[in-house]
Amino acid sequence: MSEAVWRKSSRSISGTDGDCVELADLDGRIGVRDSKAPKERHLIVGREALSSLVGRIKAGDLDL
Repeated sequence: MSEAVWRKSSRSISGTDGDCVELADLDGRIGVRDSKAPKERHLIVGREALSSLVGRIKAGDLDL
């Protein structure tokens, strides 16, 4: 994964000390990692799964 280009939202920089998740395009799948621990393991998910998760978060379906 050293060749992966990891990106974080520009919105995550203000007010959070820059800590957030980072995403990388991995040949049709998406890598997800913790920006505070970039050398640790990361998740790999399909585009559809990530899109569904983001939609549920935006809709408030996962709010506690």
